[in-house]
Amino acid sequence: MAHAGQRGQDRSRPGRHRSKHRKTKTKTHTKAQANRDTRTRTKHRRRSRTARRVLRREVPSTVALLADERDFAAMRQYGSFAFDDHGAYLREMEGLLKALAARGVHTTVALFDPVAYEEFCADTRLDPDTPASRTRYTAQLAAAGGTVTYEGQPVDRLVPRLIGVAEEQATWEYATALLSRAGHHGECHDDDTARAAFERAGAALRAAVEAAGPGMHHLVCSVPADGTSLVAVLHADAREAGPPQLSESSALVFRTVLACGFALRRPGGLVLRTIAADTPETVRGWALHDGWLRPLSEAEVFTAYCTDADTGEPIPPEHGVEYRAGIPLSRPE
Repeated sequence: MAHAGQRGQDRSRPGRHRSKHRKTKTKTHTKAQANRDTRTRTKHRRRSRTARRVLRREVPSTVALLADERDFAAMRQYGSFAFDDHGAYLREMEGLLKALAARGVHTTVALFDPVAYEEFCADTRLDPDTPASRTRYTAQLAAAGGTVTYEGQPVDRLVPRLIGVAEEQATWEYATALLSRAGHHGECHDDDTARAAFERAGAALRAAVEAAGPGMHHLVCSVPADGTSLVAVLHADAREAGPPQLSESSALVFRTVLACGFALRRPGGLVLRTIAADTPETVRGWALHDGWLRPLSEAEVFTAYCTDADTGEPIPPEHGVEYRAGIPLSRPE
């Protein structure tokens, strides 16, 4: 009986029932907390991924493109270069550009030059046969300028623009070097010569565009230099009131080339073609003379435009174009 009474007493102890209930509640609480912790970690991971996506949109990208088949062929010597067909390569590059644009990434495109790349690797002691070296070279291209912003244009429209920008960049670099040499006199270096020529070139450009009046102006400046010709092209939109609208980078190249002609006393020339509403398309010209622009006569402008520069043979004038004398421009004091 005593044993049986003990068993009955144990069953009736309220402490035992409360202890068992407490353990059940503790397990339930622990499981719920674990679920909450899991949900919290998941939420943090999602926020982190979202933040990284947002940050990727804040990081610009530069893509270097092999636009020419010969340049593409030159890169095939490297085993780490994964492409063997130029057409397929261009399609893949276009797909990459579209994917970057779809993610909201600001992307610029540069022209990849295998010769310059090889020189870059030699100067920096990098192995040219690695993707990392190509990435380093692309980053240098982005820093140096000469890039085109990708705005969804197809590759067949992007490539000619890239080539034009690369040529413009090369012209500017060569003209800058020539202009710097203009200030050297033996062991002395005089920056005033180059600076004054650059300021005078800006004044000449403004004067020519203002003298031509309203319209769309297409300007070409050509200056012979060391067996070649420096050629700069500039478009100026003066159809609306106020200063003419033009590309700052193209204007810089134009002024630098014109300044070279002024500083080095080279026999260059400037031609301005104007398209305006309700008037014939007109062409005017000036010759570089004594550090300024000398207006050409109507006959000189006609001869310059209607003569083949390589053969010297006459060529027919353009239909609907009027060849007019250059306008005298006031030389700055």
